[in-house]
Amino acid sequence: MGIKFMAFGRELFIHDTVINSWIIVIALSIFALVVNSKVKKAKVDEKPKGLLNVVEIFVGLVQSLVKSTMGTGPTRDRLMPYIGTLLLYIACANLSGLLGVSPPTSDYNVTLALAIITFTLTQYYGIKTNGIGGYIKGYFDPNPVMLPLNIVGELSNPISLSFRLFGNILSGGIIMSLVYEALRYISPLITPALHAYFDIFSGLVQTFIFAMLTMVFVGGNLPDEEGI
Repeated sequence: MGIKFMAFGRELFIHDTVINSWIIVIALSIFALVVNSKVKKAKVDEKPKGLLNVVEIFVGLVQSLVKSTMGTGPTRDRLMPYIGTLLLYIACANLSGLLGVSPPTSDYNVTLALAIITFTLTQYYGIKTNGIGGYIKGYFDPNPVMLPLNIVGELSNPISLSFRLFGNILSGGIIMSLVYEALRYISPLITPALHAYFDIFSGLVQTFIFAMLTMVFVGGNLPDEEGI
């Protein structure tokens, strides 16, 4: 599956997971514009209804999750929109398997890109909080002998983060394909329960784990802002 086209005299191919990823991004962008429009029209003295009520509950959950994992402070507040966006995108990507399409998170390029964003944020806040000298010094703690292990440990975080999400979603898709192929006409009797587990339960659990690990990795390098 995917799109093949000719450009500059060469045949190029866009994988369907990339197309599905862009569809999810566009859908979430439209959703954000709709919510923004409703928020502007909402009255402050009235209780939110319908879609705004759902969005308010989600925002409250994200705020609670960030505060309980990373603490409180201006820097944590600025990271809340990113964590919320990460939860929405990965959840939609994992659940898209229910529509019979390839989930974007079953493509390692997608999960690696998400993990690299987390890794970049971790290093950025590590340098910003500790200064370049303190950041480099951290690799020599508790003694210089630990330098190679500290470097390997830091580089292993994005690899393990990306492989965990990619492996779980891809393996679920492979198992479902095998079940459909093996059972054929009687597969509708078995597959709903398997879809509930692999696409919904496992998909949402992996979304939560990815977001939690991102907050743990980034939160470990944030400045102490308690009481600000």
